[in-house]
Amino acid sequence: MPDSSKKDFVEALARGLEVIRSFDRLHLKQTISQISERTLLARPTVLRLLITLEELGYVRELDNRYSLTPKVVDLGMAYISSLGLYGSAKPHMELLSKRVDQTVSLAELDGSDIVYTGRVEVPKIVSVGVTVGARLPSASTALGRVLLADLSPAELEKVLTIPTMSMFYPRTNFTVDELRPRLDRVRDQGWAESDEDLQYGVHAIAAPIRGELGTVIAAVGIGVHTSEVSKEVIQEKYLPLLLEATTGIENDWRKCAELPTSMASLNLDGLQLLHLKRNSS
Repeated sequence: MPDSSKKDFVEALARGLEVIRSFDRLHLKQTISQISERTLLARPTVLRLLITLEELGYVRELDNRYSLTPKVVDLGMAYISSLGLYGSAKPHMELLSKRVDQTVSLAELDGSDIVYTGRVEVPKIVSVGVTVGARLPSASTALGRVLLADLSPAELEKVLTIPTMSMFYPRTNFTVDELRPRLDRVRDQGWAESDEDLQYGVHAIAAPIRGELGTVIAAVGIGVHTSEVSKEVIQEKYLPLLLEATTGIENDWRKCAELPTSMASLNLDGLQLLHLKRNSS
């Protein structure tokens, strides 16, 4: 929970963000009373915040029920754009997705959850059903294990005590002691897997993206349904291609980090055009 006692803490802004976060895939449309119940804010406060958000274009009202507008996506995209990582990752993720005919995802750690910050979709009959901005419990995912494996023992203990904010309930829950040998394996082999730990029938692999100091800044992964792809294909075909993609992302990200800020975005556009030409040839 944020520390509202800090001198420059803006409580009105915090409350407005709580209202936005009260909407999710199970609460697409809400009344003032429902939002009040979910945020623990008084109804008059919720009403004032909704009026402000509606005026700014972030929510709309119909028949006394409020819903978010697509403008909310701008808040998340501002983070992705400022980071610039997805610009380096996207061409490699698109190529990888094309080569394996599977959805490829980029994720970062936030608390005890992973948050999807990039995704190249391939429509499938059976899918986990996540989108950019979605949260999943890190311990039960391959992407999460890649990110957790880079933490110190003390950091790992602290992170896993943070309550999840995900609406997804994993098939398997792990204690810190159960997770440690799995994370040791991730560090030894350089990649992670989740064998139906998150959802029955879903097998996933993931690999890290490291920054200039060698720390893991994100993870890229592939998730498949076991009825469609065997574990042998995942490890023998998909894994080498995944590791090739993450190496390419790291190289491009490193080159962009060495450029002046004014040139970095131009370079990312150039990288994407170069990959498009390669893919079409």
